[in-house]
Amino acid sequence: MKPKIYAVDIDGTITDNKGGRVDLDALAALRYLVKLGHKVIYVTGRSSIEAYVLSVFGGTTRIAVGENGGIITSGPDEHRLIGNKQECLKAFQFIKTKIPDAVEKPVFPRITEVVLERNFDVNLGKKILAENNFNVQLSDSMYAYHINSKGVNKANGFLEVMKMFSATKQDVIAIGDSETDVPLFGLAGISVALGNATDDVKSHATITVPGHAGDGIIEALEKIELKLLVK
Repeated sequence: MKPKIYAVDIDGTITDNKGGRVDLDALAALRYLVKLGHKVIYVTGRSSIEAYVLSVFGGTTRIAVGENGGIITSGPDEHRLIGNKQECLKAFQFIKTKIPDAVEKPVFPRITEVVLERNFDVNLGKKILAENNFNVQLSDSMYAYHINSKGVNKANGFLEVMKMFSATKQDVIAIGDSETDVPLFGLAGISVALGNATDDVKSHATITVPGHAGDGIIEALEKIELKLLVK
């Protein structure tokens, strides 16, 4: 079997969204994929540094796509920026004038995006930005709201990784649980939505599993294995 590239979300996929704890069984399963010759790359709304560090200590492939595709980290001092934080900051300052409850979430430093608490109607925020022609987009990762540059998403970020490995769509398997993972699903030959995903997110995946977070990862890998064996 030709080695695959697994594009894996972090929050709500290998962690629980409440405490952010990594499911160790899920991590062990992903590490085993690497031992088999596959690549496992985290594609997350978190900072690429967090994801890269997780890859180092967790034993997966040392490349991370962070900030919902806004930055790619492949080494301690190797970062490729795709997004523009300044335009995201301008959009945030404007949203605050319309939605006073909108506040930044305490997170690891971001280089290309602004991260907000999930304490207001995200659809209202999207409407405000669209009506005022801001060149940004607002999305919900279920961990936080994210303001990213227009056109920045997990798919566009991961596309750069695919170029690094001369990979095609059929080489990619994506696993996630939120609307920020939907663009990535479109880039993958096989995509899996976990049980904690919304029905809309599930509708964009080629496979769904009932298990949540880490349990869902184990179920997903079992289903993927069966699907690949059939092929």
